[in-house]
Amino acid sequence: MASSMCGMFPGQQPPGSLPPPGPGGPGQPGLLTGTPGNRGANNTLVDELEASFEACFASLVSQDYVNGTDQEEIRTGVDQCIQKFLDVARQTECFFLQKRLQLSVQKPEQVEKEDASELKNELQRKEMLIQKHLAKIHHWQQVLEDINVQHKKPTELPQGPLAFLEQASANLPAPMKPN
Repeated sequence: MASSMCGMFPGQQPPGSLPPPGPGGPGQPGLLTGTPGNRGANNTLVDELEASFEACFASLVSQDYVNGTDQEEIRTGVDQCIQKFLDVARQTECFFLQKRLQLSVQKPEQVEKEDASELKNELQRKEMLIQKHLAKIHHWQQVLEDINVQHKKPTELPQGPLAFLEQASANLPAPMKPN
């Protein structure tokens, strides 16, 4: 979905096309440098994202909104701030998707290395999870063995009228010796 929105904003190319050289050099469009179009000369995409986030936050804690009585006006203002933030976030995402596409075209081996690294990390994480579960299984098997051993002890004791008393007295602690 995000890649389908890349052409929705001014100054952006459709997916699959490489961006024109920007002020940062060939193939370096303006994430960190100002570009003509929808951003000012000194305003970067990162600055816009930060400013729109701050505007969202400010609109939620502003005294104007706290003291305001018109709920519809408050809702409209907050919605506009959030929509601007989402638009700039989409532009930022599109920028990174374009860079990722450029990287995959120019250096496909780098993408394969990253994929292999991600798979190795996933395998390590899953191996650790398996070890954790095996430790839990071992613990509960030991608990079950202990319970089984305790249940077998009463049947191994001699049967008779005094067997219960002998068993009970065996479990009593020894009397303390006076000093």
